[in-house]
Order: sequence, then structure tokens, then C-alpha cells
Amino acid sequence: MTNLEKYNEAFITSFEVDEAQLKDLKYQGVEEWDSIGHMSLIAEIEEAFDISLETDDVIDFSSYEKGIEILKKYDVEI
Repeated sequence: MTNLEKYNEAFITSFEVDEAQLKDLKYQGVEEWDSIGHMSLIAEIEEAFDISLETDDVIDFSSYEKGIEILKKYDVEI
């Protein structure tokens, strides 16, 4: 599984969305992406990539695209 597939799967699993919805997905853009859903997503991503995100990065993780930028700091290329 590629990093992109892992990343997408974290969103799909956490928010029950279709892959076609991912590019424009933002925090609170779907009902499931509330504060609890956000932490579920972070847990999925941390497990998928065997990383631990810093608190500031968890807070800044506000969209699908922003998440890709943040993961670069952890040497995860999507």
C-alpha cells in the first residue's frame, strides 16, 4: 500500500467519505469531522505511518491538503 493509499484510507475510515470527496475536505466540512472525529483521524494517521504528531501539528491539521504538508515534516511523502 502506498503512502497516498494509507493517507486516504485514514480519512475514509474516520469519516466514511468517498475518495472523490477527499481533495476538498476540511475540518468540520463533514459532520463526522468534529473534535472527536479529528482525534480519530489523527490516531489513524499516526498508526498508519508509525509517527507521533506534535500538538501544534494536530491543531494545524485543518484539511486534507494541509495534512499532506504536515506529514512532510515527519518524512512522510504522499
